[in-house]
Amino acid sequence: MAVRERGSGTLETGAQAITGQLGKTIQRLRKAYNLSLSDLAEQSGVAKSIISQIERNETNPTLATVWRLSQALDMSVERVLASSDDAPFVEKLTRADTPMLVSEDGLCRLSIIGWIKTVEWLQYYDFQAEPGGELDSDGHQRGSVECLTVVSGSLEVEVGGVIETVKEGETVRYRCDRRHIIRNRGPGPAHAFMVCLLKAAVLD
Repeated sequence: MAVRERGSGTLETGAQAITGQLGKTIQRLRKAYNLSLSDLAEQSGVAKSIISQIERNETNPTLATVWRLSQALDMSVERVLASSDDAPFVEKLTRADTPMLVSEDGLCRLSIIGWIKTVEWLQYYDFQAEPGGELDSDGHQRGSVECLTVVSGSLEVEVGGVIETVKEGETVRYRCDRRHIIRNRGPGPAHAFMVCLLKAAVLD
């Protein structure tokens, strides 16, 4: 998932891009692949010093950084951020425990509220964007469909040259197996829920 920069960020500086488990997970996967910090830096394009800081939970990486590391480790972003599969069936996450990614421009954030056991076919997120925010994403696997429901404000969705404006209370569904962009062109913040169906039978 790529995010284009559109200037300095305005989200609160305390917004969390990682959970306390991210550093341990990155380190565990790196060692499982028998990779040194230098090896992972070369494969991911992320500086060795940044990876070291992430493993020690001393920094909050951007969405693009987590994406590059997940690709180098052959894992989805959701799996990299997920907690142990041994978690109990009844599970409650506080706001602080919910994995959150902040875009490079600092204007968009994705809270991963989906369940790790469904990430292969169903993912869902809480999405918030400040005015001017833009989330520019690469395509997911073939046949994937994303559903975006705007809770407040308005958002613009662009897929394959087609642009649709989605207002409060409205839902738009679109193919997300190709580049897709979500923008907030409104004067105020926008809030939406995103559901991604990775194996949408309707498009098989």
